[in-house]
Amino acid sequence: MAILNKIRSKSIFLIIIIALALFAFIFSSIFDSGGFNADKQNRVATINGVHLDREDFATKVETQTSRLGVNGSTTRAVNTVWEQEVNRVLLEEQYEALGIQVGKDRTLELLKQALQNDARFQDADGFFSEAKMQEFIATLKGSQNPKDYNSWLIFEENLRSAEKQTIYNNLIKAGVGATLKDGEVAYKLDGNTVDLLFVQVPYSSVEDDKAPVSKEEIQAYVNEHKDEYETEATRSIHFVKFKEEASLEDENNLKAEINKLRKPYTSHNGATGVTETLDGLETTKDIEGLLAENSDTPYVDRWFFKKELPATVADTIFKLDEGAIYGPYKDRNYMNLSRVVAVRTMSDSIDSRHILIDYQGAITNTQRGPVPSSSTRTKGAAKALADSILSVTKGNRGKFEELAKEFSSDTGSGEKGGELDYQNPNLFASEFRDFLVDNTTGSLGIAETSFGFHIIEIKDKKNEQKVMKVATIVKEILPSDKTLSALYNTTQKFEIAARDGDFKEVATGDGYTLRPVLSIRAMDENLPGEGPQRPIVRWAFEEEASVGDIKRFTVNDGYIVAQITRKTPKGTERVEDVSARVTPIIRNQKKAEIIKGKFSGSSIEELAASQSQTVKSATSISMKSPTIAGAGNEPKVVGAAFGLEQGAVSSPIEGDKGVYIIKATKFTEATPLDNYNSYATQETQKTRLAAAGKALQALKAAAEIEDNRSNFY
Repeated sequence: MAILNKIRSKSIFLIIIIALALFAFIFSSIFDSGGFNADKQNRVATINGVHLDREDFATKVETQTSRLGVNGSTTRAVNTVWEQEVNRVLLEEQYEALGIQVGKDRTLELLKQALQNDARFQDADGFFSEAKMQEFIATLKGSQNPKDYNSWLIFEENLRSAEKQTIYNNLIKAGVGATLKDGEVAYKLDGNTVDLLFVQVPYSSVEDDKAPVSKEEIQAYVNEHKDEYETEATRSIHFVKFKEEASLEDENNLKAEINKLRKPYTSHNGATGVTETLDGLETTKDIEGLLAENSDTPYVDRWFFKKELPATVADTIFKLDEGAIYGPYKDRNYMNLSRVVAVRTMSDSIDSRHILIDYQGAITNTQRGPVPSSSTRTKGAAKALADSILSVTKGNRGKFEELAKEFSSDTGSGEKGGELDYQNPNLFASEFRDFLVDNTTGSLGIAETSFGFHIIEIKDKKNEQKVMKVATIVKEILPSDKTLSALYNTTQKFEIAARDGDFKEVATGDGYTLRPVLSIRAMDENLPGEGPQRPIVRWAFEEEASVGDIKRFTVNDGYIVAQITRKTPKGTERVEDVSARVTPIIRNQKKAEIIKGKFSGSSIEELAASQSQTVKSATSISMKSPTIAGAGNEPKVVGAAFGLEQGAVSSPIEGDKGVYIIKATKFTEATPLDNYNSYATQETQKTRLAAAGKALQALKAAAEIEDNRSNFY
């Protein structure tokens, strides 16, 4: 009882303790799940206060990846969607500020324009039907697959967005243009010219060591030109690649394995459980079956010209007789064993014409590839028609063209009277090819292929030469399990040694190629020479990753061991990174002062002599094309020339390639026009063409953008 009384007297304290415990539990759950920062953690970006949600962004990336197909990548899709989303947010702000909207009626008009040629939305007369469209939308809305209706909504929104952007761009274009005075200036920039005498003293005439550039001078220059040397966050790495390659032992083992197929060999039949002895390449009559069972590539039943065989073995193989075997031999990354199946002579170019009679069950070539023929003709009827046409053309070859236009299922050649012109016979179906090869010029006959019956006439043959059919067992040379295991061990040993010592010293000491990659950006994907390596880029940008960190990555054809060598934050580029670009600028400025100090005299001839240079001339130079013959593009020098009086000699001018003294010898003004309207129009068109793009660039430059893509991709 005393204990209960004691608990009651302290109840307020117990309540407080329990409450604090509950609050602690709740808050720990909030923080463990991201809590108040959960929304922030799911933001791909924030653009002028507008958040891009991770889930929505991912859906758009998935859609874009599908559009890109097999040649695309997730990173490429991410960057494409990023540009689209940044543009969308910035432009939507402008639309709202300007009151640009697309209402229901205009949306309907846009849909009509986009869908008017789609048969699904046309009435019986072929005109766009709003009723059919509404029925289609209702079907999508009631579909069990909500993605279908959502895709339609996205389609509508895309049409509205495009219309808003068109309106916005038109407003911008309407606000820019060119006056008649602008047209006159443009005309004179091109038409006014000057003739010059000039002296050029190239910067290369002063040795570099006479114009040293210090680190402090580079830093001072960068500080004065910060806008030109701004950079986003970058990382630099170097790496060693351990490539999965077959060893010499692997090659020799494969050579021995493929050589066994030359003679009769044993093979275990999985279906019967019996070990069979089969003919090898030398004696087999089923070449196609042998290659299907033992080669990476099937038998190709065609006549090969010498130039079509691998250059390294073509001479050797073409000296062989029918039935001879050559190999095994290596061709690129494959081990081959070849047999000469047949030898003959054949023209490499044959002029022919044909009439194709197809039938139900034959195939037709289209842009989408071979498809079943739409013909309802039976095969027997097709053969009878072909025989009849052959009979007519044999009696009167002048009828061939007329009959081809009337009957040929090959409409492409049929319109030309069946003409196929000169072609390599190997380009035709094998039966068609054999007719061309086995018959002489002037022959007329029928060949049946999978396309139907061809009435063929051989008109001419050119370049008769030796050809052969060659059957080749081809096996890719791949590293064995033993080689792969050894490579893994080598990679692991290098990684351990690099962690314990100096990465560069270990790499060069072991004879490996050390490959540096400078200034990788957060959303880069490719490494030079290695293609897409996004995991390596992501690792280099992880918050916990530090300079000196080493990591091994499994790549498609082996391993990469990489080390982070530099982390550069967003801001102005470092002196070390810009030195190669800035040093020549500062050095040329110093050289210019040295060169200027050596000029003496008053005439251009005296000034040239003081620098051991000659006076050169250039004519008809305009401001629009500021190129000086013998000196190159020098806009600053040409601009100075137009500021001189005729006959006057300039002070030394610092150009792109050296220091110049110029003398204007003649000015020629363009003939004045009564009206500069056409030039003003041209300037207006140029200005308006670039206006929308420049406006978007300006919006991006002024925007506050927090980019978190690299946290997710």
